[in-house]
Amino acid sequence: MKFYKFISTILHPIVLPTLGVFLYFVFVSQSFEKRLQLIVLGLVFVLTYVVPVLLLLFLKNFGFIKDFQVSTIKERRFPVIFMILLLYFLGNTIIQIPTIRNLGILFYGTSLSLICIYILFSVKLKSSLHLVSMGNMIGFFLIMTNINSLSMLPIIILLILLSGILASSRLYLKAHIPVELLIGFFLGIVCQFILFISL
Repeated sequence: MKFYKFISTILHPIVLPTLGVFLYFVFVSQSFEKRLQLIVLGLVFVLTYVVPVLLLLFLKNFGFIKDFQVSTIKERRFPVIFMILLLYFLGNTIIQIPTIRNLGILFYGTSLSLICIYILFSVKLKSSLHLVSMGNMIGFFLIMTNINSLSMLPIIILLILLSGILASSRLYLKAHIPVELLIGFFLGIVCQFILFISL
C-alpha cells in the first residue's frame, strides 16, 4: 500500500510539469542559458505545484473538498478549470521565448487534454489526471524526437514503464477503473500531437 501511495505522490499531476521542463532542458535545449533555465523551472514549479497546493488547502479549509485526493467529479470541476487556465497562461508565456518555443506545446497540450477531461465530466466519466499527465509527457517527447532528430527512446521507454506502474498503483488504490486510466493516458498523447499540428 505504501509503495502505491508513494508512486502516486511522486508522479502526481502537479509534479510532472516541472519534471517535464527539467528533462527538456537536460536532453533537448541544453544551449538555453542556465540562469534562464532556472528562472523558467522556478516559474513552472511555483505555478504548477505551489499554487495548486495552496488552492487545495483553501478549498479544503472552506469545505469545498473533503480531502486532497479530490476524488469526485463535483470536487474536481473547479481545480481542473483553474489548471486549464494556468497551463494555457504558461504555454502562452513560454511560446514567446524563441529558443524554447517548442516547450509551449507541453503546456498547451496539457491544457487541451484537461478541457477534454472536463467535457467528459458531463457523461460522469472521471478520467485519470495522473495518466493524462504521463500521456502528455510521452506525447511531448515523441514530438521533440521528431522535431530535433534526437534519440529520446530511453526517456520515452522509461516514461511508458512509469505509466504502467502508476496505472497499477491507481487501480490498487481503487482511485480509478481501467477505462478511466486508458482514456486519460491516450488523451494526453493525442492532445500533444493536435497542438503540435496546430502551432
